[in-house]
Amino acid sequence: MSKSLDKKETVQPGFANGISLQLHELQQRHGMLDVEITDIQKYEIIEEAAEKFGEFLDALGCDWRNDPNSSNTPRRVAKAYVNDLWKGRFETFPEITSFPSDGYDGIVIERNIPITSMCSHHHQTIKGVVHAAYIVGDKGRVIGLSKLNRIVEHFGRRGAIQEQLTAAIHNSVDKICENNKGVIITVVATHNCVSCRGVKHQGASMITTKASGVFRENNNLARKEFFDSIKINNGGHQV
Repeated sequence: MSKSLDKKETVQPGFANGISLQLHELQQRHGMLDVEITDIQKYEIIEEAAEKFGEFLDALGCDWRNDPNSSNTPRRVAKAYVNDLWKGRFETFPEITSFPSDGYDGIVIERNIPITSMCSHHHQTIKGVVHAAYIVGDKGRVIGLSKLNRIVEHFGRRGAIQEQLTAAIHNSVDKICENNKGVIITVVATHNCVSCRGVKHQGASMITTKASGVFRENNNLARKEFFDSIKINNGGHQV
C-alpha cells in the first residue's frame, strides 16, 4: 500500500472509533490507504442512513413525516454524522509533515487543543481539551504545531470512549515523531451522557493520560514540567 497509515489506524474497521467499512472496502479494492470517499459515495451513505434513522423515529412513535420541524430530521442527522460528528471515520489520516529537529532535544508542549467527540456508548457529546507533549530524540524529528491539532481532530471526530481516544492520539504522535524519547497525552473532558442521562450530574470532568518513554517515570523532570504547565494536580484541573 502507498502509505504506512495502517500503523496509525490500529482499531478494527467498522468499529465506532475506527474507519468506516465503506472506506476500508475502498482501501482494500484499490490496494492503497490514501483513497478518498467521493462526494457521490458520501451522498449514498447519507441517503441510506437517513432512511434507517427515519425507521428509528418510527419505532419511537414519532410522526416525523408530518411534523414540519422534524420532516427533514433523518437527513439532517445522517449528514451531521458523515460530514461532522463522525467525519474522521470517512476520511484517511491527514498528511503530517515532520522536520529535522536541528539539534533541539527538549520538550515540545501544546496545551488546550479543543476536542469535540462522541461517546460510543450513548452517542452523546464529549467536549474538552487535549494537552500534548513529546521529547525530541538525538536524531529525531518534530512536526508542525498545527499538525497536533489535526491529529486530535481526526480521531476526535469518531465514536469512542475517552480512554481509547487518548491512546489513539498518543500512538499516532509516537509514530510520527520518529526517534522520540517520550510522548504524553492528557485529555480533560466533560461527557453529556453523564449530565443529561443516568446520574444527571453537571460539571463532572474526566481526566485520562497516556504516557510513554521518559514520561512514564514519576520522578522525571520532563513529566513534572508537563503537568506543571497544564496545572493538573491532586485530581484537579486548571487551564
